[in-house]
Amino acid sequence: MEPTPELVTRAAKIKLLLCDVDGVMTDGGVFIAQGLEIKRYFIRDGLGLRLASTRGIKIGWISNRASTSTAERARELKIDYLYQASGSKVVAAEDMRHQAGAAWEEICFMGDDIVDIGLFSKVGLGIAVADATTEARLAAHAITENNGGNGAVREVVEFLLRSQGKWQQVLAEHAAGKPADESSHLKT
Repeated sequence: MEPTPELVTRAAKIKLLLCDVDGVMTDGGVFIAQGLEIKRYFIRDGLGLRLASTRGIKIGWISNRASTSTAERARELKIDYLYQASGSKVVAAEDMRHQAGAAWEEICFMGDDIVDIGLFSKVGLGIAVADATTEARLAAHAITENNGGNGAVREVVEFLLRSQGKWQQVLAEHAAGKPADESSHLKT
């Protein structure tokens, strides 16, 4: 994603990062066998979301399909808001927006398909993943270099934190062995 001055200005205002799940948090693949659903999540995307959260950015996931896998991963990552139901993603985002106390211009939404384009026109920063549908890429403010489920979320988190002047602090804390989110480490 090219950090143009306009995108940096938009990113500097973000207080709430909303993500579609299938195709953004995952590569869009779903394995179902004997009633068990399995999805693959990219570990660096998860760490990116924790880094954003520890820097004051609220996180929400919006999916049009209910999934125990999604609920479990959201719980692990301490996602602030989770919506899993068919219906309008704009309505779900409106509810999350109110809970977070954020204006539309303070929201970044990541999506990958036509069900996401309604939100791209409402939020301050709409981002399509690299392998999104043509319609989603055309409706977004920016397109990631990475595909969904393969580092796109981490790419956006780093862009947001850099635009807000917070990325160097993240690096310094980790270089000193003092990450801000101590709960993300195993305790012995």
